[in-house]
Order: sequence, then C-alpha cells, then structure tokens
Amino acid sequence: MINNNVKSDDIIIQTHDLWKIYKSGREEINVLTGITLSIKTGEFLCISGASGVGKSTLLHILGLLDEPSRGKIFYRGVESASLSSKKKTELRNKAFGFVFQFFHLLPEFNAVENVLLPALIRKNNLNYNQKLDRAKSLLDQVGLSHRLKHKPSQLSGGEQQRVAIARAFMNEPDIIFADEPTGNLDKSSSLEVQEIILNLNEKMKQAIVLVTHNPDLAKIGHLRLNLVDGSLVNAD
Repeated sequence: MINNNVKSDDIIIQTHDLWKIYKSGREEINVLTGITLSIKTGEFLCISGASGVGKSTLLHILGLLDEPSRGKIFYRGVESASLSSKKKTELRNKAFGFVFQFFHLLPEFNAVENVLLPALIRKNNLNYNQKLDRAKSLLDQVGLSHRLKHKPSQLSGGEQQRVAIARAFMNEPDIIFADEPTGNLDKSSSLEVQEIILNLNEKMKQAIVLVTHNPDLAKIGHLRLNLVDGSLVNAD
C-alpha cells in the first residue's frame, strides 16, 4: 500500500509486489503475495494476524534478515538487492533496531552492557563515555535505572524485554522492528511494554513496525493492517 501523499524524503522503507514462496516437494506455499507498502518517518504500524500467516517472515524481509522470492524492497530509495552482505549488516546496525519475543540478551553481560553493545559495534564520533551515558539514559527511560548491573538471569521477563527495547533504540535507528514483543510476557508486563514502546515512539520519533497475533496490542499503532492469505488489508 503506497501512500502517494507521502514525500519521498519521509519514506524509510518501501516494498513493491513482494512475494515469499516456500517449496515443499512439488507444492508451493505462498506466504506473502504481492505486498506493496510504504513506511515513513515516525510512523507506528501494527500488523496483526493469526499465528503462522507470515508476519515474522514479512518483518524479517523488511529488516533485511531474509530475502523475498520476488519483488523489490527499498531503503530510502536504494534497492536492497544492490547492497552487499556487508552493507546490509552495516545498515541493520546503523539504521534498524530489533525487538524479538525471546529478548536475545547476552547472558554474560549486565543490562547496561547489553544496551551498549550495538553502539560499540558501530563506528561514529561518540566516545565510550558518551555511549555509556546514552545506554544509562535509555535504561532510565524504560524504568530500569536501578538494574544497570544486573545480568539477564537476575531480571524478570518484563525487565529483560525492557532492556531489549532500550538496546533497539541505542543507535538512534530510523526504524524499529518488533516481533511479538509481548508474546512471552504476563498481562501486567505486557501492558508495561506497550506503554514504553508508545512513549518512546512519541518522544524519539523513530518509525516502528510491530507484528502481533494479539488484537489488543495491534490497536496501539497509528496504522493497523491485517495479514490475511498473504496480503495486507486494512484492520479498521
């Protein structure tokens, strides 16, 4: 779904006729069927759908973690197919942030070290202390200023996900991809995480694409789409 009223400078990611096809013997399974989509600066898009319909597959393709079977995907006007594996890796570190259902924190590192890690990988003009201050500030914004030195095993599931969210925002990315970010949490922790994601989107203006099978979580986005039979349809 391309919005022709959006200025091209505002568009972060755009897809055209995106397909994902898996083969099982002689059978072809069409998971994504011709998806055309634009995501602009600051936009909060929620994509909902039943488990197994291809939401995570779509998110991984948008985040350059997977390849489409056919169709095109552009980051700020540059087609992803023209980028080397090294350039894609650099782009994911610099411009994308990821939040997954199962946190993926490094168990040997404490909370602030986990948040700091993407900034240590990225080369920029900030020194270590400046990066450390940002990591601490992000943990404060997600309500964990008192847990900086705690390792993942010492944190609850909700706290671990808040660390993962802070980590996703560490490099001030253009866009955050969130894959079922409350799927592994209890109701209370889920509500806390929803509120944190909303607040960070409003404050920092990064675009967010969130996929979920939870219809209540899907309602928090500015734009809401359903993935049905491989296609995106309006949820409202």
